[in-house]
Amino acid sequence: MQKDRLSRAKRASKHKTEDYLYSVVWSDDDEAFIGRVLEFPSLAAHGNTQEAALREIGSVVRYALEDLAESREVAPEPLSKRSFSGTLNLRMPKHLHRQLAIEAAQEGVSLNQWINTKLATFHGYAPARVRKAS
Repeated sequence: MQKDRLSRAKRASKHKTEDYLYSVVWSDDDEAFIGRVLEFPSLAAHGNTQEAALREIGSVVRYALEDLAESREVAPEPLSKRSFSGTLNLRMPKHLHRQLAIEAAQEGVSLNQWINTKLATFHGYAPARVRKAS
């Protein structure tokens, strides 16, 4: 019976445990490593090592996916499977908008290109060469 339940649940779930985004951090309060998964914010698991916490949270997610599939509920879509358009509407304080527009003009590039360069640099990506607007 249990084996049949698991095979039905696996067939019904379109997402795999390894598709989700995991993190493991040390907790002084718990004196253990805590594993979490971004797409399931209510789930967590402990371990004596980072590897053990990661294995444990993977097991918790696997069981959650099986349970969701068996009850015909939809599992959250993994970030790794989501598509992004590359377009972002952003609200910011007027003074920041002005400052960024000034910097972009000084560099001779569009505001969009300047913000992309600053974000890429902040996140450690080698920014594409900033081209002067013609």
